[in-house]
Amino acid sequence: MELITYQGGRLRPAATIGMATIKVIRTQHQVSARLVRSYFELRSNMRIPDRWVLNSPIDEHGREVDPWQFNEGRRLDLDARLRLRVALPGRELDFSLTGLGIVVVHERVARVLERMGVRDVQLIPVEVEGCSSAYFILSVLSTIRCIDDARCEEVQHWKPEDGQPEKVGEYRVVAGMRIDPTRVGDAHLFRPWGWSVALIVSDELKRALEHEGITGTRFIEV
Repeated sequence: MELITYQGGRLRPAATIGMATIKVIRTQHQVSARLVRSYFELRSNMRIPDRWVLNSPIDEHGREVDPWQFNEGRRLDLDARLRLRVALPGRELDFSLTGLGIVVVHERVARVLERMGVRDVQLIPVEVEGCSSAYFILSVLSTIRCIDDARCEEVQHWKPEDGQPEKVGEYRVVAGMRIDPTRVGDAHLFRPWGWSVALIVSDELKRALEHEGITGTRFIEV
């Protein structure tokens, strides 16, 4: 059987270029295709029957805690012991979003992130009402400017005349979101710049969560 390699833009028998180069050499197009990952928006699966629904966190004194800080992409220094009330009792899930979009994960998710070497996250311990398992609020610290406006179904940006100067340039509407994977680098978990309501995972992390049997997730390719 004659081994064939790709060299100098032509297919050549391996014997003509020396045994040291007998290996599969991919074309530039094939290598690029392999290196570009697929990405998915990670959502809470609200179609699960009899699932629980969680409220926003409170401290040990029962006082409300600012819910928006957990989605701002910054590391938090919290002294309070956080608790989560259950708005609707039901099946406990490994991955949940509160009504205001706070990410709540079981320790099994935390172990997957650790095994995957996921960086730029903060796991904040939280006690879930009536639950003995270990849970965390997952604060994602990585924000990447990657939304591909041209490929989305619809995008609208905040403008100066909208009366919210702190949001000018950010996204007001994103429908049918698509991202440019070449802008992402090696990140496995992040939020897209200007649209922090979305949580994006790589296909590798998606597969790892599915392999672990993590419950409560729904993935939409972006």
